[in-house]
Amino acid sequence: MKLFSYSSCSTCRRAIKWLKSHDIPFELIDLLKSPPSKEMLISASELYGDRKYLLNTSGVVYRSMGSDAVKKMSDNELFEQLIMEPRLIKRPFLYKSSKCFLVGFKEEKWAEKLL
Repeated sequence: MKLFSYSSCSTCRRAIKWLKSHDIPFELIDLLKSPPSKEMLISASELYGDRKYLLNTSGVVYRSMGSDAVKKMSDNELFEQLIMEPRLIKRPFLYKSSKCFLVGFKEEKWAEKLL
């Protein structure tokens, strides 16, 4: 399992603490240095049914771009932008398999998928 995280993100720290408290092994990856691959982002978007679930809409980068600009991007443009500017990705971003991604941290949802 790979957990893409950002060290100054309190939600990421809560997710890490939760995983450790449940003895769930994971590989911690710095989201800014090594963002998820385009293939992972596409798979997660397909699994969630909408690319909007991948976006950190409360972040500075998203707000500076504006929701209209993001909505006008093609899927390919958006996925490329997420890789170039990983702070746009909602975090934490957990990859378990091509059929199991968790984006953001909701304890109930993580428990349902991982316990």
